[in-house]
Amino acid sequence: MATSRLEINFIRLLSRCESLASEKRNETEWRLEKYVGALEEMLVALKKSPSKPAPEILTDYNRKVDFLKGLLEADKLPSPAEKSLANQFLAPGRTPTISSERTPASKTVHIQSKARCAGEMRKELMSTAVSSSGSLDTDLRQRKSIPVDERQSATELDAILQHHHNLQEKLADDMLNLARNLKNNTLAAQNIIKQDNQTLTQSMRQADMNFEKLKTESERLEQHAKKSVNWFLWLMLIVVSFTFISMILFIRLFPRLR
Repeated sequence: MATSRLEINFIRLLSRCESLASEKRNETEWRLEKYVGALEEMLVALKKSPSKPAPEILTDYNRKVDFLKGLLEADKLPSPAEKSLANQFLAPGRTPTISSERTPASKTVHIQSKARCAGEMRKELMSTAVSSSGSLDTDLRQRKSIPVDERQSATELDAILQHHHNLQEKLADDMLNLARNLKNNTLAAQNIIKQDNQTLTQSMRQADMNFEKLKTESERLEQHAKKSVNWFLWLMLIVVSFTFISMILFIRLFPRLR
C-alpha cells in the first residue's frame, strides 16, 4: 500500500521532534511541546484515515509519540533524581523513523537523556559537597571570635548541613540500588525468555519427530493394508477355481440320467 500524504507529513514531523529532543533545550524552548501536540492530532487522524498503515506500524508510531510526551514530562520535574527515575520508565521506538537512520533516533534520544540526567545528578552532588565543605571551613575559622550562643547556632547549622548531606548520599544510594534492581530484573526476564524459547524449540523439534514417526507408521499401515487385500484376492481366486474344478469333476463322474 502506498504511503499517504498524511503519513508522510507525520513521519517528517516525528523526525523533526526526535532531532529537537536530541539537542540540549533551554527553559524557553517551546517548539518541541507544540510539535508533539501536533503529532498527537496527526496520529489520531492517521488512525481514522482509510489509507492507514499496518497495525504494527501504528503501534510503533504511538510508542514514539508516548516516548516524546514522557520525555517532556520528565524534563519538567524539579530535581535531577526525579528526572532520572522518570527516564528509566520511558520506552523508545523499536524501528527507525526514516530510512537513513541506522538505529532508531528515539533510542539515541533516550540514551542521551539518561546521560544528561546522570550528569546533572553528579553536578548537584558535587556542588552540595563543595558548598558543605566550604561552609564548614568558614564556620571553623569564625568560631573562635563568636559568642557561645552563636557557636550553638553554628553547631545546629552544621547538624542540618550534615543531615542534608546524608540525605543526598541516601538518595544516591537509592538511585544506584534502583538501577541495580532494574538491571537484575532485566537479566532475569531475559533468562526466562531464553528458557521459554529453548522449551518452545524443543517442543517444535519433538512435534516434528512425532510427525515423521506418524508418517512412517501410516506408510507401513498402508502397505500392510495393501498386502491384506492382495492375500484376500488370491484366496477368493483359489476358492472360485476349486469350486469350478469340483463342479467339472462332479459332472464328469455323475453324468445326467437319461
